[in-house]
Amino acid sequence: MKTIAWLMLAAALLPFVSTLIAKAGGRQYDNNDPRAWLARQEGWRARANAAQINTFEALPFFYGAVLFALYNQAPAAHVATLMACWLGVRLGYLAMYLAGWGALRSLVWAIGVGFVIAILFSGV
Repeated sequence: MKTIAWLMLAAALLPFVSTLIAKAGGRQYDNNDPRAWLARQEGWRARANAAQINTFEALPFFYGAVLFALYNQAPAAHVATLMACWLGVRLGYLAMYLAGWGALRSLVWAIGVGFVIAILFSGV
């Protein structure tokens, strides 16, 4: 279960990786109004911010699936493996987003959703 806790923490921190990328070295970054500053960004910074938002949106389904699987006594090692796969795919998703590869990014996103569905049904 300790592995699952660490994976849950890693998932929670994943959006902040995108945030740091979006903000790193930005000119005239305004920490008093970061959302307005981010909204004005273009290119890879804007895509990093969009990846951050999407990752935050993905977390409730991910956490819900993990908790449902564990509540229904799915094998913890199996759940942890699927969680690690999801994290790896989400890192790939971030890379595709930053690169501006929209079609491939959407495919990687779908694979991530598939892993969450697999986690969900590992508890059935």
